[in-house]
Formats: sequence, structure tokens, C-alpha cells
Amino acid sequence: MRIDKMLANLGYGSRKEVKKLLKDGAVLVNEKPVKDSKHHVDPENDVVTLNGEVIEYKEFIYLMMNKPPGVISATEDQRDETVVDLLEMEDLVFSPFPVGRLDKDTEGLLLLTNDGQLSHRLLSPKKHVPKTYFAVIDGEVTEEDVIAFREGVTLDDGYVTKPGELQILKSGIRSDIELTITEGKFHQVKRMFEAVGKRVTYLKRISMGPLKLDETLELGEYRELTDEEVQMLMKYES
Repeated sequence: MRIDKMLANLGYGSRKEVKKLLKDGAVLVNEKPVKDSKHHVDPENDVVTLNGEVIEYKEFIYLMMNKPPGVISATEDQRDETVVDLLEMEDLVFSPFPVGRLDKDTEGLLLLTNDGQLSHRLLSPKKHVPKTYFAVIDGEVTEEDVIAFREGVTLDDGYVTKPGELQILKSGIRSDIELTITEGKFHQVKRMFEAVGKRVTYLKRISMGPLKLDETLELGEYRELTDEEVQMLMKYES
């Protein structure tokens, strides 16, 4: 890979700005100054430093965000703030995109990456990747609802959902539940509860496949996945 392309990709400036860094002797490859912007480097094996700082090149980025309500799961939007607007420039340069979507008013676990293959695998209907949500329900959730969800409920458009695993954490006028589903129809969790005559007032995704939301992340915060988490996702087969 050309040295100027590598540095520009990593957010160290435009091609023009990177050329100036090279000309000024700020960039060393294997401890030797490189001034030619067309110089090729092997990101895996060559040691590249900029002003004494070792540059780590990576092709893919994997981010876990605790999505806040009011922000949409998209890369750009004319009216609303998007999850990508919450990213730092050093992460934006990788052009990550959300894997799947969470409704505007839903919060919780959202994965962002520029790894199209992994995204495709996690979203493929054939994979049946389970997603678990915590929800607060206006109304008393009962064992009858648990059975109905297990069998699949009929949504307002006539679609019959795949079985969902409903767990009642607290039942009353206001109920707390966890629901695991393996598909992601538009507003699915809300519509499943509407099908049994109840209303979701709060919704948060807490896991996706083997990945669990890091509870130390405040709303709107994000972090890179650990190597172990990335490997879990790569190896994951439901």
C-alpha cells in the first residue's frame, strides 16, 4: 500500500497534508525517513512511525455503542442526528456503518463496523442471530403472553412472527420483561406486544448473538470491541 494512502486512510490528513509530513521527514519506515509519497509499505510487517509515534494500521474497525434515544441508526440523514454523528474523527475515517438498526426511540447495543462480510453474516435471515431486549410494558404481561410469543404472534399486517422467548421479570400494571427474537421486522418488539393488547413504553437492546452491551457505556458512548469479542463474532454460528 502507498504510504500516503495508508496515512490518509488512518486520518492523519488529506493526501496533500500527508505529502507535506513526508517532505518534512516526519515519517520513518523501519527507522528510515521516507519522503516519496508513492513509496509502498507492508502494513503487516513494516514499522511506520510519524513524529516518533508508531502507526498501527488496521483495515477494519468494530465499535460497540450504547445508542441513545432520539438518534437514528443510519450513516446520514437530512433532519435527524445519526449514530455516525456521535463518532470521533479517528473512527470516522474508517467509514463504519450500523449493523442493522434500532428504532429512533430505542436505546442500547448497536454494532458499527466497516466489515461488510461480518455485517452480512449477522443480518442474514438464514443465520437466525438472536437479539435480546429489555422492555417496560404498559399492562400486565402474563404466562399466556409467554406461550403466545413462543408460538409466534400475528402482527398488524398479517405477518406471523418466528417464535420469541419472553421472560417476565416483573408483572403488574407496569411489567418488566426480556424478549429474545431472531428476526428484525420494522418496530417488531412493539408490534408483538400490540398483538397481545399491550404497549411498550421503554425499549433497550442488551445483546446481539454472543455480544452483550457493556453496561459501563453511558448513552451515546462507544468503544472498540476487544479482540476476544471480535473473535466471538467471527466464529459465531447460531
